[in-house]
Amino acid sequence: MLTILLTGFEPFDGDTVNPSAEAVKTLAASPVPGVRLVTAIMPCVFATVRAALRAEVLRHRPDAVIAVGQAGGRAEMSVERVAINVIDARIPDNAGEQPVDAPVVEGGPAAYFATLPIKAMAGRMRAAGVPVHVSQTAGTFVCNHIFYDLCDLAGTEFPGLRGGFIHVPLLPAQAARCPDKPSMAEETVVAGLRAAVETVRDVTEDIRVAEGALD
Repeated sequence: MLTILLTGFEPFDGDTVNPSAEAVKTLAASPVPGVRLVTAIMPCVFATVRAALRAEVLRHRPDAVIAVGQAGGRAEMSVERVAINVIDARIPDNAGEQPVDAPVVEGGPAAYFATLPIKAMAGRMRAAGVPVHVSQTAGTFVCNHIFYDLCDLAGTEFPGLRGGFIHVPLLPAQAARCPDKPSMAEETVVAGLRAAVETVRDVTEDIRVAEGALD
């Protein structure tokens, strides 16, 4: 049976909820056939997130990791293609740190690509009725940091580990406090994550379809 580690993030920027954590916890309570699904909530802290992720990988020895995080301005779920070796924090993390123009890993590659079947994931999520796109940027905050760390750990310590990242919109209750931002119901996010997990279970080689961006 395939073991998949699914991670979310704790709330940040003064909020009391993070949709990634809520959806991860909900999906954990509803088993996915053929998958040993293990979950963890990660700190939104640059200095400790890599160690927290590494500890979970050592603990569970997953075949694949899907990290999930909040993207407050996005209307769709975003399956991320690339993690870049840059931290440029517009706001402080939960430890009050706000690095600018710093590397995630000193001397590391400029970027890593997801090693999950991201286009097949997006297709299956869309077929499940979930608004989704393949994103070309995971930002420069802690979400990109954990995505880069995941890929770097796979390349340096855990050969064969597959990994990727999915951004999710705000929950409706969050958007009610931010009327200019879109939202997505938790059950829709959970359906998208379930479809993503099922795709990782079933697909090893990605499909070749256009999922690029014009801007």
